[in-house]
Amino acid sequence: MIKENRRLFKIFNCITEGVLFFLAYLIATYIRFDVMYGDIPMLHIAWNYQCFFAVLCYVMIVLILCYLTKQYRYNAITQPNVLLTGKLCVVNAAGLLLLASFLYVTRIVDFSRYAIFLFYLISTGLIIVKRAVVSVLFQDYCKKGRYFTNIVVVGNGALAADYIESVNRRVNMGMRILGYVSKSIKEGLGKNLGRYEDLEQILEDSDIEEIVIALEGHEVQFMPMVIAAGEKSGVKISIIPFYNNYIPNHPSIEVIGNSKLMNIRQIPLDNIILAFLKRGMDIVGSILLIIITSPVMLLVAVGIRMSSPGPVLFKQERIGRYKRPFTMYKFRSMRVNAAETTGWSKDVDPRKTKFGSFIRKCSLDELPQFFNVLKGDMSLIGPRPEVPFHVEHFKDEIPLYLVRQQVRPGITGWAQVKGFRGNTSIKGRIECDIWYIENWSLFLDIKILFMTVFGGMINQEKLS
Repeated sequence: MIKENRRLFKIFNCITEGVLFFLAYLIATYIRFDVMYGDIPMLHIAWNYQCFFAVLCYVMIVLILCYLTKQYRYNAITQPNVLLTGKLCVVNAAGLLLLASFLYVTRIVDFSRYAIFLFYLISTGLIIVKRAVVSVLFQDYCKKGRYFTNIVVVGNGALAADYIESVNRRVNMGMRILGYVSKSIKEGLGKNLGRYEDLEQILEDSDIEEIVIALEGHEVQFMPMVIAAGEKSGVKISIIPFYNNYIPNHPSIEVIGNSKLMNIRQIPLDNIILAFLKRGMDIVGSILLIIITSPVMLLVAVGIRMSSPGPVLFKQERIGRYKRPFTMYKFRSMRVNAAETTGWSKDVDPRKTKFGSFIRKCSLDELPQFFNVLKGDMSLIGPRPEVPFHVEHFKDEIPLYLVRQQVRPGITGWAQVKGFRGNTSIKGRIECDIWYIENWSLFLDIKILFMTVFGGMINQEKLS
Protein backbone atom coordinates (compact mmCIF):
# COMPACT_ATOMS: atom_id res chain seq x y z
CA MET A 1 0.00 0.00 0.00
CA ILE A 2 2.88 2.36 0.78
CA LYS A 3 4.25 1.83 -2.73
CA GLU A 4 0.84 2.45 -4.33
CA ASN A 5 0.21 5.58 -2.26
CA ARG A 6 3.62 6.94 -3.16
CA ARG A 7 2.94 6.32 -6.84
CA LEU A 8 -0.34 8.24 -6.60
CA PHE A 9 1.46 11.02 -4.71
CA LYS A 10 4.05 11.28 -7.50
CA ILE A 11 1.36 11.33 -10.19
CA PHE A 12 -0.54 14.05 -8.33
CA ASN A 13 2.62 16.18 -8.06
CA CYS A 14 3.46 15.66 -11.71
CA ILE A 15 -0.04 16.73 -12.82
CA THR A 16 0.03 19.70 -10.44
CA GLU A 17 3.33 20.94 -11.83
CA GLY A 18 2.06 20.48 -15.38
CA VAL A 19 -0.88 22.75 -14.55
CA LEU A 20 1.47 25.30 -12.98
CA PHE A 21 3.67 25.34 -16.11
CA PHE A 22 0.60 26.04 -18.24
CA LEU A 23 -0.60 28.70 -15.79
CA ALA A 24 2.86 30.32 -15.94
CA TYR A 25 2.50 30.60 -19.73
CA LEU A 26 -0.86 32.34 -19.37
CA ILE A 27 0.53 34.77 -16.79
CA ALA A 28 3.72 35.47 -18.78
CA THR A 29 1.87 36.17 -22.03
CA TYR A 30 -0.72 38.29 -20.23
CA ILE A 31 2.04 40.44 -18.74
CA ARG A 32 3.91 40.65 -22.04
CA PHE A 33 1.01 41.44 -24.37
CA ASP A 34 -1.64 43.00 -22.16
CA VAL A 35 0.16 44.76 -19.30
CA MET A 36 3.32 45.84 -21.18
CA TYR A 37 1.65 46.44 -24.56
CA GLY A 38 -2.10 46.73 -24.12
CA ASP A 39 -2.82 47.40 -27.76
CA ILE A 40 -1.52 44.02 -28.98
CA PRO A 41 -4.29 41.44 -29.63
CA MET A 42 -3.14 38.73 -27.21
CA LEU A 43 -5.94 36.34 -28.23
CA HIS A 44 -4.45 36.01 -31.73
CA ILE A 45 -0.77 36.10 -30.77
CA ALA A 46 -0.46 33.96 -27.62
CA TRP A 47 -3.83 32.50 -26.66
CA ASN A 48 -4.75 30.30 -29.59
CA TYR A 49 -4.78 26.57 -30.23
CA GLN A 50 -1.39 26.58 -31.99
CA CYS A 51 0.38 28.20 -29.04
CA PHE A 52 -1.50 26.10 -26.52
CA PHE A 53 -0.51 22.92 -28.37
CA ALA A 54 3.16 24.02 -28.41
CA VAL A 55 3.02 24.78 -24.67
CA LEU A 56 1.35 21.42 -23.99
CA CYS A 57 4.14 19.61 -25.86
CA TYR A 58 6.76 21.56 -23.93
CA VAL A 59 5.10 20.79 -20.59
CA MET A 60 5.10 17.07 -21.39
CA ILE A 61 8.78 17.19 -22.37
CA VAL A 62 9.90 19.15 -19.32
CA LEU A 63 7.94 16.84 -16.99
CA ILE A 64 9.66 13.85 -18.57
CA LEU A 65 13.02 15.55 -18.06
CA CYS A 66 12.13 16.25 -14.43
CA TYR A 67 11.24 12.59 -14.03
CA LEU A 68 14.51 11.45 -15.63
CA THR A 69 16.47 13.76 -13.33
CA LYS A 70 14.72 12.08 -10.35
CA GLN A 71 12.81 15.15 -9.23
CA TYR A 72 9.65 13.10 -8.62
CA ARG A 73 11.15 10.64 -6.20
CA TYR A 74 9.21 10.42 -2.96
CA ASN A 75 11.99 11.90 -0.83
CA ALA A 76 12.58 14.65 -3.39
CA ILE A 77 8.92 15.71 -3.20
CA THR A 78 8.68 15.66 0.58
CA GLN A 79 12.16 17.04 1.28
CA PRO A 80 13.29 19.34 -1.56
CA ASN A 81 16.83 20.73 -1.43
CA VAL A 82 19.18 23.08 -3.25
CA LEU A 83 20.37 20.33 -5.63
CA LEU A 84 16.82 19.59 -6.79
CA THR A 85 16.12 23.30 -7.22
CA GLY A 86 19.23 23.58 -9.36
CA LYS A 87 18.09 20.61 -11.48
CA LEU A 88 14.73 22.31 -12.03
CA CYS A 89 16.38 25.56 -13.14
CA VAL A 90 18.71 23.74 -15.53
CA VAL A 91 16.00 21.49 -17.01
CA ASN A 92 13.59 24.39 -17.54
CA ALA A 93 16.31 26.58 -19.09
CA ALA A 94 17.53 23.79 -21.38
CA GLY A 95 13.99 22.98 -22.47
CA LEU A 96 13.14 26.59 -23.24
CA LEU A 97 16.41 27.07 -25.11
CA LEU A 98 15.62 24.08 -27.32
CA LEU A 99 12.04 25.27 -27.80
CA ALA A 100 13.13 28.80 -28.74
CA SER A 101 15.68 27.40 -31.19
CA PHE A 102 13.09 25.12 -32.75
CA LEU A 103 10.52 27.90 -33.11
CA TYR A 104 13.12 30.27 -34.53
CA VAL A 105 14.18 27.78 -37.20
CA THR A 106 10.73 26.44 -38.15
CA ARG A 107 8.68 29.62 -37.65
CA ILE A 108 5.66 27.44 -36.87
CA VAL A 109 4.36 30.15 -34.55
CA ASP A 110 5.57 33.64 -33.77
CA PHE A 111 7.07 33.97 -30.34
CA SER A 112 8.33 36.70 -28.06
CA ARG A 113 11.69 36.39 -26.38
CA TYR A 114 10.40 38.56 -23.53
CA ALA A 115 7.44 36.20 -23.06
CA ILE A 116 9.75 33.18 -22.97
CA PHE A 117 12.00 34.88 -20.42
CA LEU A 118 8.99 35.78 -18.27
CA PHE A 119 7.67 32.24 -18.63
CA TYR A 120 10.98 30.84 -17.37
CA LEU A 121 11.01 33.09 -14.29
CA ILE A 122 7.34 32.57 -13.43
CA SER A 123 7.24 28.81 -14.06
CA THR A 124 10.44 28.16 -12.12
CA GLY A 125 9.24 30.34 -9.27
CA LEU A 126 5.81 28.69 -9.11
CA ILE A 127 7.29 25.18 -9.03
CA ILE A 128 9.82 26.11 -6.32
CA VAL A 129 7.09 27.67 -4.16
CA LYS A 130 4.76 24.72 -4.77
CA ARG A 131 7.45 22.20 -3.75
CA ALA A 132 8.27 24.18 -0.61
CA VAL A 133 4.59 24.38 0.36
CA VAL A 134 4.05 20.66 -0.23
CA SER A 135 7.09 19.85 1.92
CA VAL A 136 5.95 22.07 4.79
CA LEU A 137 2.38 20.72 4.70
CA PHE A 138 3.57 17.14 4.52
CA GLN A 139 5.97 17.50 7.46
CA ASP A 140 3.25 19.18 9.52
CA TYR A 141 0.82 16.43 8.56
CA CYS A 142 3.26 13.76 9.70
CA LYS A 143 4.06 15.51 12.99
CA LYS A 144 0.35 15.57 13.87
CA GLY A 145 0.17 11.82 13.29
CA ARG A 146 -2.50 12.00 10.60
CA TYR A 147 -0.50 10.08 8.04
CA PHE A 148 0.86 7.28 10.20
CA THR A 149 0.22 3.55 9.84
CA ASN A 150 0.49 1.77 13.20
CA ILE A 151 2.87 -1.19 12.93
CA VAL A 152 3.96 -4.05 15.16
CA VAL A 153 7.23 -5.82 14.41
CA VAL A 154 7.42 -9.57 14.95
CA GLY A 155 10.96 -10.52 16.01
CA ASN A 156 13.85 -8.94 17.91
CA GLY A 157 16.92 -9.95 15.89
CA ALA A 158 19.14 -7.97 13.53
CA LEU A 159 16.45 -7.81 10.83
CA ALA A 160 13.89 -6.35 13.25
CA ALA A 161 16.41 -3.90 14.72
CA ASP A 162 17.44 -2.61 11.26
CA TYR A 163 13.82 -2.15 10.22
CA ILE A 164 12.80 -0.33 13.40
CA GLU A 165 15.81 1.98 13.19
CA SER A 166 15.10 2.75 9.50
CA VAL A 167 11.45 3.62 10.17
CA ASN A 168 12.26 5.77 13.20
CA ARG A 169 14.81 7.75 11.17
CA ARG A 170 12.35 8.43 8.33
CA VAL A 171 9.31 10.21 9.72
CA ASN A 172 8.12 11.12 6.23
CA MET A 173 7.53 7.46 5.39
CA GLY A 174 4.24 7.68 7.31
CA MET A 175 4.79 4.68 9.59
CA ARG A 176 4.88 4.39 13.37
CA ILE A 177 6.28 1.43 15.31
CA LEU A 178 4.05 0.68 18.34
CA GLY A 179 6.32 -2.07 19.61
CA TYR A 180 7.62 -5.54 18.93
CA VAL A 181 6.64 -9.11 19.72
CA SER A 182 9.29 -11.73 20.49
CA LYS A 183 10.29 -14.67 22.67
CA SER A 184 12.40 -12.41 24.87
CA ILE A 185 12.87 -8.73 25.69
CA LYS A 186 15.73 -6.90 24.00
CA GLU A 187 16.90 -3.43 24.94
CA GLY A 188 16.88 -0.62 22.40
CA LEU A 189 14.01 -1.83 20.22
CA GLY A 190 11.22 0.04 21.96
CA LYS A 191 8.23 -1.43 23.76
CA ASN A 192 7.87 -5.19 24.04
CA LEU A 193 4.19 -6.10 23.60
CA GLY A 194 4.45 -9.81 24.40
CA ARG A 195 5.42 -13.19 23.01
CA TYR A 196 4.56 -14.75 19.66
CA GLU A 197 1.75 -16.73 21.29
CA ASP A 198 0.17 -13.45 22.46
CA LEU A 199 0.06 -11.83 18.99
CA GLU A 200 -3.59 -12.65 18.25
CA GLN A 201 -4.77 -11.06 21.49
CA ILE A 202 -2.44 -8.07 21.00
CA LEU A 203 -3.92 -7.42 17.55
CA GLU A 204 -7.46 -7.57 18.92
CA ASP A 205 -6.78 -5.17 21.80
CA SER A 206 -4.75 -2.54 19.91
CA ASP A 207 -5.27 -0.17 16.97
CA ILE A 208 -2.76 -2.00 14.76
CA GLU A 209 -2.98 -1.80 10.97
CA GLU A 210 0.05 -3.83 9.90
CA ILE A 211 2.48 -6.39 11.21
CA VAL A 212 6.00 -6.73 9.84
CA ILE A 213 7.41 -10.23 10.31
CA ALA A 214 11.19 -10.09 10.79
CA LEU A 215 11.94 -13.56 12.11
CA GLU A 216 15.49 -14.87 12.02
CA GLY A 217 16.37 -18.12 10.25
CA HIS A 218 16.14 -20.22 13.44
CA GLU A 219 12.63 -18.87 14.17
CA VAL A 220 10.84 -19.77 10.93
CA GLN A 221 8.78 -22.40 12.77
CA PHE A 222 6.75 -19.52 14.25
CA MET A 223 5.85 -18.18 10.77
CA PRO A 224 2.57 -20.14 10.27
CA MET A 225 1.29 -19.13 13.70
CA VAL A 226 2.16 -15.46 13.21
CA ILE A 227 0.60 -15.29 9.73
CA ALA A 228 -2.55 -17.05 10.96
CA ALA A 229 -2.90 -14.52 13.80
CA GLY A 230 -2.48 -11.61 11.39
CA GLU A 231 -4.98 -12.92 8.85
CA LYS A 232 -7.53 -13.69 11.56
CA SER A 233 -7.27 -10.09 12.78
CA GLY A 234 -7.53 -8.68 9.26
CA VAL A 235 -4.32 -6.64 9.41
CA LYS A 236 -1.87 -6.21 6.57
CA ILE A 237 1.10 -8.58 6.71
CA SER A 238 4.60 -7.83 5.40
CA ILE A 239 7.60 -10.14 5.64
CA ILE A 240 11.31 -9.40 5.85
CA PRO A 241 12.83 -12.79 4.87
CA PHE A 242 15.80 -14.07 6.85
CA TYR A 243 17.79 -14.05 3.59
CA ASN A 244 17.12 -10.31 3.26
CA ASN A 245 20.79 -9.46 2.63
CA TYR A 246 20.80 -11.52 -0.56
CA ILE A 247 17.74 -9.86 -2.10
CA PRO A 248 18.33 -7.01 -4.60
CA ASN A 249 16.68 -3.61 -4.21
CA HIS A 250 14.35 -4.30 -7.14
CA PRO A 251 13.63 -8.05 -7.08
CA SER A 252 11.82 -9.82 -9.88
CA ILE A 253 9.57 -12.79 -9.11
CA GLU A 254 8.47 -15.39 -11.64
CA VAL A 255 5.76 -17.98 -10.98
CA ILE A 256 6.17 -21.48 -12.40
CA GLY A 257 3.37 -23.72 -11.17
CA ASN A 258 3.32 -23.40 -7.39
CA SER A 259 6.93 -22.25 -7.26
CA LYS A 260 7.85 -18.58 -6.86
CA LEU A 261 11.27 -17.84 -8.27
CA MET A 262 13.06 -14.69 -7.13
CA ASN A 263 15.85 -13.40 -9.34
CA ILE A 264 18.72 -12.45 -7.05
CA ARG A 265 19.97 -9.74 -9.37
CA GLN A 266 17.62 -8.02 -11.83
CA ILE A 267 19.24 -5.37 -14.00
CA PRO A 268 17.50 -2.81 -16.25
CA LEU A 269 19.42 -3.96 -19.33
CA ASP A 270 17.75 -7.37 -19.12
CA ASN A 271 14.83 -5.52 -20.71
CA ILE A 272 15.22 -6.03 -24.46
CA ILE A 273 13.84 -2.57 -25.30
CA LEU A 274 16.26 -0.79 -22.93
CA ALA A 275 19.12 -2.92 -24.23
CA PHE A 276 18.14 -1.97 -27.79
CA LEU A 277 18.13 1.73 -26.86
CA LYS A 278 21.58 1.50 -25.26
CA ARG A 279 22.99 -0.38 -28.22
CA GLY A 280 21.46 2.18 -30.60
CA MET A 281 23.10 5.00 -28.65
CA ASP A 282 26.41 3.12 -28.82
CA ILE A 283 26.22 2.68 -32.59
CA VAL A 284 25.21 6.27 -33.34
CA GLY A 285 27.60 7.68 -30.75
CA SER A 286 30.61 5.63 -31.88
CA ILE A 287 30.08 6.57 -35.56
CA LEU A 288 29.84 10.27 -34.70
CA LEU A 289 32.85 10.11 -32.39
CA ILE A 290 34.94 8.26 -34.97
CA ILE A 291 34.16 10.98 -37.51
CA ILE A 292 34.80 13.82 -35.05
CA THR A 293 38.04 12.40 -33.64
CA SER A 294 39.47 11.04 -36.92
CA PRO A 295 41.84 14.05 -37.39
CA VAL A 296 43.10 13.59 -33.82
CA MET A 297 43.57 9.85 -34.34
CA LEU A 298 45.56 10.54 -37.50
CA LEU A 299 47.88 12.93 -35.64
CA VAL A 300 48.29 10.46 -32.76
CA ALA A 301 49.13 7.67 -35.21
CA VAL A 302 51.82 9.82 -36.83
CA GLY A 303 53.21 10.77 -33.42
CA ILE A 304 53.46 7.12 -32.36
CA ARG A 305 55.33 6.10 -35.51
CA MET A 306 57.77 8.97 -35.06
CA SER A 307 58.33 8.36 -31.33
CA SER A 308 59.30 4.68 -31.40
CA PRO A 309 59.41 1.72 -33.80
CA GLY A 310 56.52 -0.70 -33.81
CA PRO A 311 52.83 -0.86 -34.65
CA VAL A 312 50.49 2.10 -34.12
CA LEU A 313 47.81 0.02 -32.40
CA PHE A 314 48.21 -2.06 -29.28
CA LYS A 315 45.93 -5.10 -29.30
CA GLN A 316 45.18 -6.96 -26.10
CA GLU A 317 42.78 -9.69 -25.03
CA ARG A 318 40.18 -8.49 -22.54
CA ILE A 319 37.17 -10.17 -20.96
CA GLY A 320 33.80 -8.84 -22.10
CA ARG A 321 30.13 -9.56 -21.60
CA TYR A 322 29.31 -13.07 -20.34
CA LYS A 323 33.07 -13.62 -19.72
CA ARG A 324 33.73 -13.81 -23.46
CA PRO A 325 37.22 -12.68 -24.55
CA PHE A 326 37.66 -10.02 -27.22
CA THR A 327 40.50 -8.00 -28.71
CA MET A 328 40.60 -4.43 -27.42
CA TYR A 329 42.33 -1.70 -29.42
CA LYS A 330 44.41 1.12 -28.01
CA PHE A 331 47.05 3.43 -29.39
CA ARG A 332 50.43 2.05 -28.38
CA SER A 333 51.95 4.17 -25.62
CA MET A 334 54.91 1.93 -24.72
CA ARG A 335 57.89 0.49 -26.43
CA VAL A 336 57.31 -3.01 -27.76
CA ASN A 337 58.02 -5.36 -24.84
CA ALA A 338 57.30 -8.86 -23.58
CA ALA A 339 55.19 -7.80 -20.56
CA GLU A 340 52.11 -6.74 -22.47
CA THR A 341 49.58 -9.24 -21.15
CA THR A 342 49.19 -8.05 -17.56
CA GLY A 343 47.30 -4.84 -18.34
CA TRP A 344 49.07 -2.98 -15.56
CA SER A 345 51.36 -0.01 -15.87
CA LYS A 346 52.91 2.28 -13.30
CA ASP A 347 52.87 6.06 -13.09
CA VAL A 348 56.62 6.01 -13.66
CA ASP A 349 57.21 3.23 -16.15
CA PRO A 350 60.40 2.94 -18.25
CA ARG A 351 58.41 1.17 -20.98
CA LYS A 352 56.47 4.35 -21.76
CA THR A 353 57.57 6.74 -24.47
CA LYS A 354 57.32 10.47 -23.87
CA PHE A 355 54.60 10.73 -26.49
CA GLY A 356 52.92 7.68 -24.98
CA SER A 357 52.82 9.33 -21.55
CA PHE A 358 51.17 12.37 -23.13
CA ILE A 359 48.42 10.44 -24.94
CA ARG A 360 47.75 8.33 -21.84
CA LYS A 361 47.47 11.42 -19.65
CA CYS A 362 44.90 12.89 -22.05
CA SER A 363 43.17 9.51 -22.63
CA LEU A 364 43.91 9.76 -26.36
CA ASP A 365 45.17 6.18 -26.32
CA GLU A 366 41.55 5.07 -25.77
CA LEU A 367 40.19 6.54 -29.03
CA PRO A 368 40.48 3.31 -31.10
CA GLN A 369 38.02 1.70 -28.68
CA PHE A 370 35.25 3.51 -30.56
CA PHE A 371 35.74 0.76 -33.14
CA ASN A 372 35.28 -1.86 -30.39
CA VAL A 373 32.00 -0.14 -29.55
CA LEU A 374 30.89 -0.17 -33.18
CA LYS A 375 31.74 -3.88 -33.42
CA GLY A 376 29.66 -4.64 -30.32
CA ASP A 377 32.52 -5.81 -28.09
CA MET A 378 32.19 -2.73 -25.88
CA SER A 379 29.83 0.07 -24.99
CA LEU A 380 30.52 3.79 -24.63
CA ILE A 381 29.59 3.50 -20.94
CA GLY A 382 30.16 0.51 -18.72
CA PRO A 383 32.65 -1.21 -16.38
CA ARG A 384 36.21 -1.12 -17.69
CA PRO A 385 37.27 -4.47 -19.20
CA GLU A 386 40.08 -6.41 -17.54
CA VAL A 387 42.64 -8.86 -18.92
CA PRO A 388 42.02 -12.58 -18.18
CA PHE A 389 44.85 -12.63 -15.62
CA HIS A 390 43.12 -10.11 -13.35
CA VAL A 391 39.64 -11.57 -13.87
CA GLU A 392 40.87 -14.93 -12.55
CA HIS A 393 42.69 -13.16 -9.70
CA PHE A 394 39.88 -10.86 -8.55
CA LYS A 395 36.91 -13.23 -8.93
CA ASP A 396 38.14 -15.25 -5.92
CA GLU A 397 39.10 -12.25 -3.79
CA ILE A 398 36.30 -9.74 -4.42
CA PRO A 399 32.63 -10.72 -3.95
CA LEU A 400 30.33 -9.92 -6.89
CA TYR A 401 33.31 -9.20 -9.14
CA LEU A 402 31.93 -11.21 -12.06
CA VAL A 403 28.56 -9.44 -11.88
CA ARG A 404 30.29 -6.76 -13.98
CA GLN A 405 30.39 -9.24 -16.83
CA GLN A 406 26.58 -9.16 -17.20
CA VAL A 407 26.87 -6.03 -19.35
CA ARG A 408 29.22 -4.89 -22.09
CA PRO A 409 32.40 -3.25 -20.79
CA GLY A 410 32.77 0.45 -21.49
CA ILE A 411 35.31 3.05 -22.51
CA THR A 412 34.36 5.03 -19.42
CA GLY A 413 32.05 4.33 -16.52
CA TRP A 414 30.58 5.38 -13.20
CA ALA A 415 33.67 4.19 -11.32
CA GLN A 416 35.98 6.30 -13.52
CA VAL A 417 34.01 9.55 -13.14
CA LYS A 418 33.83 8.90 -9.38
CA GLY A 419 37.61 8.93 -9.20
CA PHE A 420 38.39 5.21 -9.24
CA ARG A 421 41.02 5.39 -11.95
CA GLY A 422 44.57 4.19 -11.86
CA ASN A 423 46.01 2.88 -8.61
CA THR A 424 42.82 3.21 -6.55
CA SER A 425 40.61 0.86 -4.55
CA ILE A 426 39.52 -2.18 -6.56
CA LYS A 427 36.70 -2.76 -4.06
CA GLY A 428 35.44 0.81 -4.53
CA ARG A 429 35.60 0.40 -8.30
CA ILE A 430 33.56 -2.81 -8.18
CA GLU A 431 30.94 -1.20 -5.90
CA CYS A 432 30.54 1.64 -8.41
CA ASP A 433 30.26 -0.82 -11.30
CA ILE A 434 27.57 -2.86 -9.52
CA TRP A 435 25.64 0.30 -8.65
CA TYR A 436 25.77 1.39 -12.30
CA ILE A 437 24.54 -1.99 -13.54
CA GLU A 438 21.60 -2.05 -11.11
CA ASN A 439 20.61 1.61 -11.63
CA TRP A 440 21.26 2.00 -15.35
CA SER A 441 19.30 4.52 -17.39
CA LEU A 442 19.90 6.45 -20.61
CA PHE A 443 20.05 9.65 -18.57
CA LEU A 444 22.76 8.12 -16.37
CA ASP A 445 24.79 7.23 -19.46
CA ILE A 446 24.47 10.78 -20.79
CA LYS A 447 25.45 12.14 -17.37
CA ILE A 448 28.58 9.95 -17.30
CA LEU A 449 29.51 11.07 -20.82
CA PHE A 450 29.34 14.73 -19.77
CA MET A 451 31.25 14.05 -16.55
CA THR A 452 33.93 12.23 -18.56
CA VAL A 453 34.31 15.03 -21.12
CA PHE A 454 34.35 17.86 -18.60
CA GLY A 455 36.08 16.19 -15.69
CA GLY A 456 37.54 12.82 -16.45
CA MET A 457 39.68 13.12 -19.57
CA ILE A 458 42.90 14.06 -17.79
CA ASN A 459 44.44 11.22 -15.80
CA GLN A 460 47.15 11.33 -13.21
CA GLU A 461 47.65 7.61 -13.55
CA LYS A 462 45.95 4.82 -15.42
CA LEU A 463 45.62 1.20 -14.45
CA SER A 464 44.25 -0.43 -17.58
